[in-house]
Order: sequence, then structure tokens, then C-alpha cells
Amino acid sequence: MVNVDVSNSALQRFGRESIRRTFIISCLIIEGVLVDKPAEMFDRDYEWSELTRFVRYPGAEATLGVVSGRRRQGKTFLLDAICRAAGGFYFAATEATEAESLHQFGAALARHLGEPVPRRFARWDEAVETLMTVAGSGPTPVVIDEFPYLVKASPQLPSLIQRALGPQGRRQGGAVRLLLCGSALSFMGALLAGTAPLRGRASLELVVPTLDYRQARDFWGISDPALALLVNAVVGGTPAYRREFTLGDVPGGIDDFGPWVVRNVLNPGRPLFREARFLLAEEPELRDTALYHGVLSAVADGNHTRGGIAGYLGRKSTDLSHALTALEDVGMIAREADAFHGKRSAYRITEPILGFYHAIMRPEWTDLERPGYAEQVWERSQAAFRSKVLGPHFEHLARVWTRWHAGPETLGGLRTRVASGVLPDPAAKTGHELDVVVFGRTEDGREAILAIGEAKYGDVVGQGHLERLERLRELLVRRDDRARSGVRLLLFSAAGFVPGLQEIAQGRDDLQLVGLDRLYEGS
Repeated sequence: MVNVDVSNSALQRFGRESIRRTFIISCLIIEGVLVDKPAEMFDRDYEWSELTRFVRYPGAEATLGVVSGRRRQGKTFLLDAICRAAGGFYFAATEATEAESLHQFGAALARHLGEPVPRRFARWDEAVETLMTVAGSGPTPVVIDEFPYLVKASPQLPSLIQRALGPQGRRQGGAVRLLLCGSALSFMGALLAGTAPLRGRASLELVVPTLDYRQARDFWGISDPALALLVNAVVGGTPAYRREFTLGDVPGGIDDFGPWVVRNVLNPGRPLFREARFLLAEEPELRDTALYHGVLSAVADGNHTRGGIAGYLGRKSTDLSHALTALEDVGMIAREADAFHGKRSAYRITEPILGFYHAIMRPEWTDLERPGYAEQVWERSQAAFRSKVLGPHFEHLARVWTRWHAGPETLGGLRTRVASGVLPDPAAKTGHELDVVVFGRTEDGREAILAIGEAKYGDVVGQGHLERLERLRELLVRRDDRARSGVRLLLFSAAGFVPGLQEIAQGRDDLQLVGLDRLYEGS
């Protein structure tokens, strides 16, 4: 194994993100085989190490792995690379009939085996039986990409694979490392759940996530955190948007951000223009696309509760149960529990390009489809962009920073979860929104509130913001036995802080100011 230098602090913060950002693995030597990660592959160290571990498992029996993740995240690149590195077989399925898929599969398998004539399979049981024998003298990766396409035409496939992985199949086959991949999250999640045929068969369940906002900044090569935040609010951390979709077009600075949006996102001749529509159309579980677009538009407009969404659409809240569940299952929205009300939750759009489309583009679609009007649309959409896109995105990043990057010395203890919520104030007959609520545990294991915070994208935060947060802390301590008088106060701002507040923070242990530099680089 190649030596990897791991600091004590990294081990103390051991977890998924620490692995991803601390273990810089350029290559692994497993069972005497050198498996290099492609030089052009950004990050994905954790994913590459897990795939390598799975592929190079030395057992003689066949094993199963499942790889999933939203579209455009680089799953195909990862799997194709591992096949190339280890001499495996890669097959990308398409939407086709069973007969056509079998023909495509037979042709691809023959090419892999160096045979001049395509293999002919009448049924998938024959194809799977043959597939499980392709391993040579050692473990061999076999990838079936876009697996949901095959199952749509041939529902029996998971059961056939289950049989091939059983005792009889293992006796007849070899050390195949079978990897099933797909972007239909609801389908891939159900593949190993409940009473599904492949339940309990997988040795690897790998989800390829989007790059987080810090990784996305590095991937785009943007040094200015203010510009990185703007870009991330529009396209998030999806790798394909940096390369294939924009051909490497990166804003040259803050002044170029608006022109960059106009030429890449609001331009009907560029793929990002219709990407949000395609994301819904590509999900097989989302059939009533008009309703789903309506739900996303409601959330993008600031309606985050089920009742608010129903009011926006003019429907009963009970009528939206299926739509909300379906959007959540495919990873397009997330339901986040209120910090102070266990039965209350808020919905958030998880993919920034979806939020940008529904907040900015969909209301202006008629003008945007006519070339030459994008700049006008962008100019008159600035207020909506700040309030409906940048503001909510900055609040979300404040929670992400608090959850994954802030240290215990900042929060006053080890966090267990981070949420937002509405703090009730019966005396004033109102509720107060808190963008960040940090939970931890006391020494005896009870839940405790460690910190509360407020995030302002466009405001220079000053004494008034601090006084409001202090009043809310007093209210919280009176109402909630999980809070104590020493609850930390967190103030986030993209526009900066007044000098007097910075001086106050320097002399207080219970107050933390988080600007863009700290959001992107500090803890």
C-alpha cells in the first residue's frame, strides 16, 4: 500500500468529508496490482479507493456492487476508468427493447473478448450466465451502466442476477466484480431494499455525490470566494456543468458573472438553458411533469411548507403527498425538520440549477426563447435573484459550514445535527426564524442546543443583528430546557461586518463572525 500521511487532526475529524479531502490518494497497490487514478479525475479519492477495494477483493467468488447518484456527477467516468485500469468489461445500456438490448450487449461482450462475431443471446438468463464467466485468472470488474433502462424492458433481470450470485452460480462462474450503476435514485435505492431480489447481496453501495461548495470552487478554479458563491448558487457542484456544458467558460471576475450567466445559462443555444427541464424528463418516476414543475416553482418562490406549496398551486395539501414524496425520492428536494417543532418541516430544492430555473427562467421563458433578450431578462431579474436564489443558498451554505467544517471550539462542543427553525414567541404572538440551530449532547447523553445563528447575504451585519440574536437566545433559554445561557451566537455575512462588531467579537467567546473567507477556508 502506498504510504499516506495523515495528521492527528484529520484522524480526529474522521468521517466521509475528512476522507475525501484529507486522504489524497493518487494510486493504490492492492494484491500486488497498481491501480492509478486518472490524472484528469478531480477529487473522487474516496470513491476511487472504494471501487478499487471492491474490484481487487481477492476472493474467488463473484461479488455485487451498486453505484448511484444524480446525473452529470461523473459516475460513468469513474466506472469506465476502473474498467480500463483493471481490464474489465463496461456496458452502457440504452432505452431499448429487450431484443435490442440483448443484441447490443452481445456485440459489446464480443468486442471485449476479442471475438470477430457478436454473441447472440435469446434471453437474459443466457446473457447473465455468460457474463459471470468473463473473469480471467483474477478479479475482473464488470460494469452495467444505466441498469434501470434494462430492467424497464426486462423486469426479471434482478432475479436472474440474484440466481447467478447464488451457490450454483458461484460454482459455475469466476471472480466477477459486478457493478450495477444508475441515475434513477428511487429505482437504485429500491434495488437493495425490503424484499427486493438483490437485498443483502451487495458488497458495495456507493453513492457519488455532487461536489460540495468548497470542492466546487477548486474545481472551477475560482480564487475569489464572492464569485465562487455566485457561481455555486447557479450551477452547484455538478462536474459536467464546468466542462461539457460550458466548454470551460469560467467567469473572469465579479464583473463578468452577469455576462457569464447570459452567455451560458440564459442562452437558448447552450445546454444549461434546458437542463432543468431535462432533469425532470429523465426521471422515470416523474410522470406528471407539470405538477412537479409547479411544486418546484412554489418552493423557489419562498413557499417551503406543504401548506404554502398547496396555497401557491391552489390545491389541497393532501393532494401533494405523492408529488412531494416522488421529488424527494429522486433527490430534487429535501425535507428538513424544524429545529423546534418535530412534526413541522420545510422543503428545499437540492440542485441549484433547478432553483435558478424556477425562480428566474421559468417566469421569463417566452422572452428567453427569443435570442437577444437574455440580457434584458437578467437585468430585470436582479431583485428576484438576490431574494430567491442567493439569500436561501447562502443560508444553506451557512448550515453546511456549521455541520461539516466548523470545529468544536467554534460551536462550543461536538455537533450532532444542524437545522433551521421557527422559535415560537407566545407573548408576542409570533415566531422568529433562525437560519442555523446547532445541536449536540451533554455529558449524560441528553440533547443540547450549542449555538444559534443568522445568515445575511446582502447586509453588512452590525450591532442590530447581534442584539436580535441575543434576544432570541434569552427567549430560547426560557422556553427550551435544551438551551443554556452560554449558547454560542453565529453571524454569517457575505457583505461583511461593521468594524465595531468585529471588535466586540474579539473580546467574546460566545460570538463568532463568519464571512466569505472563513466560510470557504476556515473552521
